[in-house]
Amino acid sequence: MAGESVAGRKLLKETELYQPVKAYLQTQGYEVKSEVCGCDVVAVREGEGPVIVELKTGFTLPLLLQGVDRLAVSDAVYLAFAVNEVAAKNSLWQKNRKEIKKLCRRLGLGLMTIQINQRRDDIVEVHLDPLLYKPRKNAKRQGLLLREFELRVGDPNQGGMTRRTIITAYRQDALRCLKHLTDNGPTKLADLRHATGVMRAAGILQNDHYGWFERVARGVYQVTAKGEAAQEAFADVLAGIAAE
Repeated sequence: MAGESVAGRKLLKETELYQPVKAYLQTQGYEVKSEVCGCDVVAVREGEGPVIVELKTGFTLPLLLQGVDRLAVSDAVYLAFAVNEVAAKNSLWQKNRKEIKKLCRRLGLGLMTIQINQRRDDIVEVHLDPLLYKPRKNAKRQGLLLREFELRVGDPNQGGMTRRTIITAYRQDALRCLKHLTDNGPTKLADLRHATGVMRAAGILQNDHYGWFERVARGVYQVTAKGEAAQEAFADVLAGIAAE
């Protein structure tokens, strides 16, 4: 990947690192989604293992530790952070670039930077690709990550986000059930499963992790007041579901 770049607009927040990185990976032929099983960015290309990118506004120890942890899931892990052309001389990256690259090379981590300059052009630059370094993999974690990636519809999150609720495949299924019950009133589980295509609808409504549903008769459920409030909170996600 080294040597490629993507232009965009000036970055201001950590979440804004995501779109330039996503665009760059898409030029390499990857399908990209954010916030998958705790990973900021996950990219998958047919016949290959997942590429994971962790985002931060600067090179920090937490970023490095995140990258090391992700090596249990994938061989291809990149650390991506913003570099500011104006303040670059005093940054940890500029003062210790050689040592940082050496450390990441030993750990088998790749390095990306997103450069902010006065022309408002954002440039994604790959300084180091992951080496063929194979730490012990956690097959279960990788399986969970790929399953979540496959089940999640679209890319409803923003890589690097910390405050807004992450939209998982499970929550998407719960929202499908919520929308159907809202539109059609109390419904039998079998009918709900058939209408929405959510095979785990029974478990979602019976466990009711979000407090959105209540049973009104044997095998029949309706929306609670909390579920009604969730419709407003997740209006954008529900709109996407309606367009499916």
